[in-house]
Amino acid sequence: MKSTNVKKGFIEQFGKEAEHAFFAPGRVNLIGEHTDYNGGHVFPCAITLGTYAAVGSNNQDAFLLYSDNFPDVGVVKIAFADLTKEKQGLWTDYFQGIAQVMQAAGLEYSHGLDVYISGNLPDGAGLSSSASLEMLVATILNELFAGNFAPIELVKFGVKVENDYIGVKSGIMDQFAIEMGKENQAMLLDTNTMKYEYLPVEMGDNVIVIMNTNKRRELVDSKYNERRSECEEALARLQKDLSISSLGDLTEDEFDENTYLIYDPTLIKRARYAVFENVRTLNAAKALQAGSLKEFGKLISASGVSLAYDYEVTGKELDTLVTAALKQEGVLGARMTGAGFGGCAIAIVNRDNVENFINKVGRIYREKIGYDAHFYVANIADGAKQLS
Repeated sequence: MKSTNVKKGFIEQFGKEAEHAFFAPGRVNLIGEHTDYNGGHVFPCAITLGTYAAVGSNNQDAFLLYSDNFPDVGVVKIAFADLTKEKQGLWTDYFQGIAQVMQAAGLEYSHGLDVYISGNLPDGAGLSSSASLEMLVATILNELFAGNFAPIELVKFGVKVENDYIGVKSGIMDQFAIEMGKENQAMLLDTNTMKYEYLPVEMGDNVIVIMNTNKRRELVDSKYNERRSECEEALARLQKDLSISSLGDLTEDEFDENTYLIYDPTLIKRARYAVFENVRTLNAAKALQAGSLKEFGKLISASGVSLAYDYEVTGKELDTLVTAALKQEGVLGARMTGAGFGGCAIAIVNRDNVENFINKVGRIYREKIGYDAHFYVANIADGAKQLS
């Protein structure tokens, strides 16, 4: 998909030419899952799949919104006077939420906008289609109404909308990766301090293959918020004796020595995952920097096992994909990516084996699950931006 497609769609929908085009990527997280709300490190990158928009002005004091991903919804009108109204349960809630938060931060809308949106991220696949949309909208409004908000402020607007308006108690990683992404680089972010660095993703003869279970997940309806509350409870119990602000403050040994403070088998598993995953993420970034791709792959696979058994966020579909992937020739590592409960997994695969890998894993998945998985080779992209 290119910006020309949304510009053409804009003409068909609004009967005039668009004045601007924008793009926001999706993201995959190489390692460091569910650590962003636990004060740990994450290691995501933006990808070339994402969400496009064509935009033109109108004189209606309203946003007129259309998405070809939800054609049955048609054009939705959100008047400036109605921005603070309750969400409607439509895709446009993300647009309204961002517009509302940015208005509260001082942005003034001097004229209306017609907006045509089209995305090629599979909805509910764990590649952050919602955060992609949020950062797309934030970029549009910041650019066209001279907001002058810094990128990190746009990231925080997106997180606020996700947490307070949509109702998913997610961390900062998705919006951060999508807004701040750089081509061919991943971002090692300390979610405690917000310090980050860009590291080149040099895979040699290997590529990142995204494996989509095609099992849609709805984060609000999933156990995502439950996992977060379990970790918060484990942290609260540890804090009775330990001076820590997050699970990410602990080393593996410190955690093991203090599990008696938690004294609950489920909470211990959840917290152990968060602590150990943070350490794995730091070690994986070092391995990638050093060119130790085998070690990098091992750590990715170890993350996947812990997500399945300690954090219990995978399920039959993801487990089938990851287990099948690890048995294939030319695979360095595999794990689920994103929140889990469906969505996607990733595998590091030798490029000469990709076609065979997709055929074999796809066949196993179809036999066990009853429908097809989809596969994409992930190219690492820049963050949200206005297109020339």
